[in-house]
Amino acid sequence: MRRVVCPGSFDPVTNGHLDIIGRASRLYDEVVVAVLINMEKKSLFTVEERIEMLQAVTKEYGNVRVDKFHGLLVDYCKQNEIAAIVKGLRAISDFDYELQMAQLNYRMSGVETLFMSTNPEFSFLSSSRIKEITRYGGDVSGLVPDLVHRLLVERLRG
Repeated sequence: MRRVVCPGSFDPVTNGHLDIIGRASRLYDEVVVAVLINMEKKSLFTVEERIEMLQAVTKEYGNVRVDKFHGLLVDYCKQNEIAAIVKGLRAISDFDYELQMAQLNYRMSGVETLFMSTNPEFSFLSSSRIKEITRYGGDVSGLVPDLVHRLLVERLRG
């Protein structure tokens, strides 16, 4: 079975994330969307809430599974027999950071990293920008799934 992981914090998941997940699901037998547990980072949504959101918005893909992890991603990959990581790249600045991570991950474990260029329609998206726009009353519909939009507005605007 050809299995890959799409890791991230997904706080919240955006249509850019879903574009990468959906495209990866057409190329691999199983895509594991792995939500990072980072106790040092203040998140808007809990890990459990993010997992529930991701499960709801990826249910149309029969080969996508949502999980969580903490620690090194390569350890998670080894424990789950995942040979490759899929990362979306929005810009050159993403590539600079992600290339270094990919080389470290390969050096530590032999796990490959595959880069997928983001659809230009979503190249400007980031979870932090989505939260900021929502917090100040901006409209992010069309940039996140409807469920996520509703939850963002409830959480950030009361």
